[in-house]
Amino acid sequence: MLSNNTLKKEGESDAILFARNDLVHDVKVTIISHPYLDDMLDKIRTKDIPWEEYKHAGLITEDEVAMIKHVENKSMADLTPIMAEHGLYYAALYLELMQKLARVDALQKVLVLIHDMLDDHEERISLFHDVGKKVTDFPFGPFHKALRISDEFIGIQSSKILTLLICSTPERDIDINEFFRWMTFQLQSPLQHVVDLNIQILDALFHIPEYRRAFWDTTHATDSLVNILKKSSAPQKVYELTFAIWLLSFDNEVAKNLDRRCQVIPTLIELAKSAVKEKVIRVIIATFRNFIEKAPAENMSAMLVAKLLPLCEHLSTRKWADPEIADDIEFTQNELQRSFQSLSTFEVYVSELETGMLQWSPSHLSENFWKQNATRLNENNQKLLRQLARILSASPNPVVLAVACHDVGQYVKYNSKDGRKNLEVIGAKQRVMELMTHQDSDVRYHALSATQKYFAMTS
Repeated sequence: MLSNNTLKKEGESDAILFARNDLVHDVKVTIISHPYLDDMLDKIRTKDIPWEEYKHAGLITEDEVAMIKHVENKSMADLTPIMAEHGLYYAALYLELMQKLARVDALQKVLVLIHDMLDDHEERISLFHDVGKKVTDFPFGPFHKALRISDEFIGIQSSKILTLLICSTPERDIDINEFFRWMTFQLQSPLQHVVDLNIQILDALFHIPEYRRAFWDTTHATDSLVNILKKSSAPQKVYELTFAIWLLSFDNEVAKNLDRRCQVIPTLIELAKSAVKEKVIRVIIATFRNFIEKAPAENMSAMLVAKLLPLCEHLSTRKWADPEIADDIEFTQNELQRSFQSLSTFEVYVSELETGMLQWSPSHLSENFWKQNATRLNENNQKLLRQLARILSASPNPVVLAVACHDVGQYVKYNSKDGRKNLEVIGAKQRVMELMTHQDSDVRYHALSATQKYFAMTS
C-alpha cells in the first residue's frame, strides 16, 4: 500500500513509494504542511474569540459555546479522552459551525479546532463522514463554502481538510470541479507558500483516478501546473510537481494530449539531466514509460526530437539504488530505439514542427531533403507550413527562429510556383523580414538569406 506519508520521506523504499497506480485510502493530514501554515495555526490558536458576544448576537447557541470552551486550548493529551467519548458530537458541531458562520475570526478558530482534533489522529476523519450520512451536503459542503471567503488561512486550511475528507472515502465529491477551479486560481498566486501547499494537495488528490480527469478537464488547470514546473529548480518542489504529472499520466486522455497541450516532454528531460535526487529521475522516467505505454503514437516522436534517447543511454550506465529505475530506463530506451529505426526523416521533421523544437538536425541542412519534401508542407491546407509560421511568430528561442527562417528559405526555393504567395498569405513573409533586425546574429543571417531567396523567385 502506498501511504501518503511515504510521499514526503526521502528514506522510504522506492518500491513502496512508486507502487504503480496504487490508491491512497488513508491520507495523513501532516503530509500537507508548510512552516507558514504551522505559524498561522499557532497564532490563531492563541487568539481569544468573543464566543459569548456571538451567542448574544444569535450566531451560535449556548450549548455550542459550552462545547467549544470544553476543548479550546486543550493539549493533545487532554483532547484524547474527550474525543474518545464525544468525537462524533464534535465532528457534527464543527461542520455546523463551518456551515453557518461567516465571521473570519470565528471560522479561523473552528478550523484550528478541527486541525487539533485530527492532528496525529487521522482516523477521526471517519467521524465527519459518519455525520455526513445523516445531513445533506455534509461533510464536504461546509468546506467548499469556506473557500469562497476571502481569507488566505481559511482557504488553505479548508482545502487541506477537504482533501483529507475526499481521500478517505469512496464517495465522490460532487463539487470537485469547483474545487479544482479554485485551486487553479491558487496555483497562479505570487505567494510561494500558497502554491507549494496546493501542489501537495494535488499530489494527494491525484491518487484517485477520476479526479485526475476532473483536473485535466478544468480550464487552465494543467497549464498552470506545468508552467510552475518549468520555472522551478528547488529539488523538493520539482519532485512534488513531477509526482503530480506522473499521477496524471496514468489517465489515457492525459497521456495522449499532455505534451501536445503543454510541451512537457522537453521540460522533464531537462529536469532529469540536472536532477541530483534519484527520486526525481525515478518519477520522470516513470512518466515517460506511461507516455509510451498509454499513447506511443502521440509521444514517441516528441521524445525522439527532444533527445530522450541519448539521455536514456547515459542514465543506463549509472548505478541505481532502486532496480525499478533501471527497468524503466531500459524499457524507455528500447522503445525509443525501435521507434527511431522505423521513422522516416520526414516524420522526424514533422515531429520537430509539431513540438516547436526545431534544431540543426541533418534534414534541415540537406538539399536532397528539401528537393524531395518542400512541397509536402503544402499538404492538408498547408498545415505544416502554417505550423512553421506559428513557430516564427511565437518562439523566443533564437536557435529555433534561425532554423525556422532557414526552412522558409528552403521552402520558397523549391516551391517556385506557389511558395511566395503561400508565405505572404499566412504572414510568414512579413515575420521573416521583421527578424532581419533580431538581436541574434544567426537569426538575422538566416532571415536575410530567406528574404533573398523569396525575392529571387519569380512569381
